[in-house]
Amino acid sequence: MKVLFVVSGNNDYYDIAPFIKSQGDSLVAEGIEVSYYLIKGKGALNYLKNTGPLKRYLKEHPADIIHAHYSLCGWVAVLAAGSTPVVLSYMGDDLNGAHVGLGKRDFRSSMLVWLGKAVQPFVQAIICKSPNLEKLVRRKSITHLIPNGVRLDQFAINEQGYRKELGLDPDKKYVLFLGDPANVNKNYALAEAATKLLNRPDVELIARYDVSHDLVVKYLNSANVFVLCSFSEGSPNVVKEAMACNCPTVVTDVGDAAWVVRGTQGCGVGGFDPADFAVPLARALEFSVKHGRTNGRERLLSLGLDAQAIARRLRDVYEQLLNADRQHVLSVNVKPNQVNQ
Repeated sequence: MKVLFVVSGNNDYYDIAPFIKSQGDSLVAEGIEVSYYLIKGKGALNYLKNTGPLKRYLKEHPADIIHAHYSLCGWVAVLAAGSTPVVLSYMGDDLNGAHVGLGKRDFRSSMLVWLGKAVQPFVQAIICKSPNLEKLVRRKSITHLIPNGVRLDQFAINEQGYRKELGLDPDKKYVLFLGDPANVNKNYALAEAATKLLNRPDVELIARYDVSHDLVVKYLNSANVFVLCSFSEGSPNVVKEAMACNCPTVVTDVGDAAWVVRGTQGCGVGGFDPADFAVPLARALEFSVKHGRTNGRERLLSLGLDAQAIARRLRDVYEQLLNADRQHVLSVNVKPNQVNQ
């Protein structure tokens, strides 16, 4: 089976988003041939300029399935696909919109949300990463709830951590924020205010966002607590990555983040008020001092969120589409007098 991933190629830090590349690698491990087509140019009009080049690419490199990640990539895939089935994965803000506060959506993202919903009649399968996204999809009959998985071999546990290598003080307690502080939706202000409320000189908040996945693993193995403070998410991979490294984790109740950490000692869910977030943060820090690491990795496995389990579910979606397509071709090619033979 040949699957073409249609993805954005506009990030300043990587050619392909690491969680998408991880998903592709896990599908390859399942025997699927995966290739990538990178969309260049930002904004809807610049995305659509990729339609012709993608058509030409498909003529030279035919695929059995096109899997578009993000709704604008979905539009390009639909316009270029011809008879090739298109699977669309919604990523978050293409259905939720870009949030600038609690319950406040950036008005400019309304067009993106509209385009995200308008493409649904033209795809053959839809994948939502979390229940909050699934609720926004109209075509329930072709929708599959499949979060992103985590490569457990990549996000491995190191009990000793990497503080010396990262230049971190061995005596400090570190709260780790993995996101761009300038991104309003990521809500760095909450992490900053909640940490200050602890009034502990031995606790330091650090933010990292322009680092490789290898460094992310090292920071997650070295921090006392990881925090996710976003106003809106789909299925944030970074929460699952923290759990894979058994890092104590505190999240806001966005996307499926609360579901992922639920029931894991050393993890918690905080509110959007700094005082409400500081309470589970203090508990997680105390847990890290007394017990070190959590059993987050076990939680991931129990939820089936390892990359290979997710890859098998995706493969099932692809196979269902191909089988349906073959059945359709057979039914079209059967002559009327053959039905009664």
